[in-house]
Amino acid sequence: MLKLNQVHHIAIIASDYPRSKAFYCDILGFTLLDEVYREARDSWKGDLALHGQYLIELFSFPAAPARITQPEAQGLRHLAFSVDDVASARAQLEASGVSCEPVRVDPLTGKHFTFFTDPDGLPLELYQA
Repeated sequence: MLKLNQVHHIAIIASDYPRSKAFYCDILGFTLLDEVYREARDSWKGDLALHGQYLIELFSFPAAPARITQPEAQGLRHLAFSVDDVASARAQLEASGVSCEPVRVDPLTGKHFTFFTDPDGLPLELYQA
């Protein structure tokens, strides 16, 4: 069996790079580690970290097609972040203008969770630590 150490990063293609960079950094609290404009591709690439850990590669590509599937389709369903208090984190998102689903309880774990989306509709989740 292949021995994987950890998830290295998650790549996200944004329709509006500055808007998505602001969302992930200013609202969700990621830090921009590095940013480069790739002229040959007319594309920005930003490396985002959470608590010093590199996690997201944020890209812009001209004329990238929109996401065409819903979270229940095959493939990546959502990206989840753990938080200590889901209700409090949800309230902070709502205060920043981010619409969230009501907080629910996972029937298997008893943990609280909620869903919201990034500026391009990418499904994100807050899950009780």
